[in-house]
Amino acid sequence: MRFATPLIEGRLVRRYKRFLADVAFEDGRVETVHCPNPGAMTGLAIPDGRVFVSRSPNLKRKLPLTLELVEADGVLVGINTAHPNGLVAEAIVDGTIAPLAGYARLRREVAYGEASRVDIVLEDDARPRAYVEVKNVHLMRRPGLAEFPDSVTARGARHLAELAAMCALGHRAVMVFLIQRPDAERFALAADIDPAYAAAFETARKAGVEALVYGCTISTEAISVTGPVAFA
Repeated sequence: MRFATPLIEGRLVRRYKRFLADVAFEDGRVETVHCPNPGAMTGLAIPDGRVFVSRSPNLKRKLPLTLELVEADGVLVGINTAHPNGLVAEAIVDGTIAPLAGYARLRREVAYGEASRVDIVLEDDARPRAYVEVKNVHLMRRPGLAEFPDSVTARGARHLAELAAMCALGHRAVMVFLIQRPDAERFALAADIDPAYAAAFETARKAGVEALVYGCTISTEAISVTGPVAFA
C-alpha cells in the first residue's frame, strides 16, 4: 500500500479524546488531526515524538489531516487501524500470506453472524469458504515482542466467538494479527491487559479458529506485509 499523497512530518503535542491529536509543524503552526486508532497507543503517544500525517483531498472534511505514522524505539510504527484490512487483502492476492493464497474470489466487509461484518471472505468452488478477521498490532512493552490487545476489547472477543461459529458450520475461520512495526520478532497476547480476550482466543482456537501473525515494512512512502512472525 502506497500513501496517496506525500506524508507531512511534525511533532506530536498531545493525543486526546481517542480520535484527536494536536501536531506541531515546522512552520510553527499547530493543527488538530484525526487519530484513526481507538486503542491506548501505549508508548506511541509521546509528546514531542516525531510523527507523519496525510492530507485528505476531500475539502469538506472537518479535519483534513490524519495521523499515519509515529516514530518509536527508532522505527516507524503504523497507527492507522483503517489500513490493515487492505494490507492483508493485498498480501493474500499477491501470495505473501501463503496459508490464505489460491482462493478464486476475495470479498471484503461481508455481513455474517447475527449482526456483524467479517473483514475478508475467501471463496473457491474446490474448498470451504474462509472467514478472515484482521487485527492491527502495534503494542511493544518489551524489545522485539509485539502484543495484542493494547486495551480491553469486548468487540474483539465477540469477533472470536463469531469465527468459532463459522468453524462449527464447516467453514474455515482465520484470525490474522498484522504487526504495523518492523522491529517485531515475536508475538503474544497481552493477557494481563484483557484476560477475557485471551480466554476467548483459547476457546476459539479449540473450536478450530486458525491464527496467523505477519509483520510489515514501513516507510513514509508505503506499508507492505512481509513474512510471518512467531507466536510466542
